[in-house]
Amino acid sequence: MGGDPRGLDKAGPGAYHLGGMNQDAGRRPTGWGDPPVKAPTIDDVRKAAERLKGIASRTPLVPFGSPSGGIYVKSEVGQPTGSFKLRGVYNWAAGLSRDEVGRGFSTFSAGNTALALAHAARTFGTTCRSILPDYAPEIKVRALRDGGVETLLVSFEELADYIFRAGWRDEPYAFLHPWTEPAMLAGHATIGLEIIEDRPDVETVYVPVGGGALACGVGCAVKAFNPGTRIVGVQTESYPSLAQSFRQGRPVWVESKPTICDGVAVPFTTDQLYPLLRETVDGVAVVSEAQVRAAVRVLATDSRVESEGAGALAVAAAMDTPREERGLSVCLVTGGNITRQQLDEILAGQSA
Repeated sequence: MGGDPRGLDKAGPGAYHLGGMNQDAGRRPTGWGDPPVKAPTIDDVRKAAERLKGIASRTPLVPFGSPSGGIYVKSEVGQPTGSFKLRGVYNWAAGLSRDEVGRGFSTFSAGNTALALAHAARTFGTTCRSILPDYAPEIKVRALRDGGVETLLVSFEELADYIFRAGWRDEPYAFLHPWTEPAMLAGHATIGLEIIEDRPDVETVYVPVGGGALACGVGCAVKAFNPGTRIVGVQTESYPSLAQSFRQGRPVWVESKPTICDGVAVPFTTDQLYPLLRETVDGVAVVSEAQVRAAVRVLATDSRVESEGAGALAVAAAMDTPREERGLSVCLVTGGNITRQQLDEILAGQSA
């Protein structure tokens, strides 16, 4: 490992590379023994939507770009914690018993799930701990610590070990798994329910993919009402884990490159979520870091939406696909937790 003394290489505005994680990628685990995740039912999703009233905003579909382009943006950057994560996190927390709440909340996260969990912990009057990789953006870490969250920064290798040995089983907390918790998926699925309610004629929905829970939740809800709508997962070329998994027909690890998309910097697909992703996601679009930066710029200048890198993935993919191939499209802009400095650098056209 070289570059950053923590074992990270930095390349371009806000772009981080997980040093050391590429070793023996083919022999790394992709699961921890739990059964595959099941799809949320429409009843689950409707119950989640009721729980979220007054908690998370029902976000509109807003036309993007030329009217002839047929693209709508559904932006979650205005949610109370700056991303869509509050939908799933609050839905999970609201279903816990009093004893479970009293144990305190815990999760692992690149930042946005942790921010949403901290918000839920304050709402329910309990404590919160989050384990984050030590490359997590400073803006997210500072917000967590300012909010009184116990924040543990660990190396990527330590975090991967925690995940694949299911370290939460030995801890006293009420643990929220950000990728496989059923209530999390049902909360995320409310986005898909809103899309279908507003545009039942939608032909393609573009969804950023990190761990994959959002794509599963949104896809399950959309396809329950309109099975013909295509769900396209979007990943950066720096972390094409789902694209490679689909190509190889099984969950795999991939090598990583520097990225501004820290929110989806997951170099593997899990055994637990792969079957549902295979069932729900019709294809995966892989975009370049330059395309992501261009999408961040267009969102900020034309739509007045300040998106973080991962949040702009869907727009980047739709912009790169002709209308005749995708039809009427909805792009999820999933989060806006980006520093002013990073955004200014991207707007100025600086790149790796």
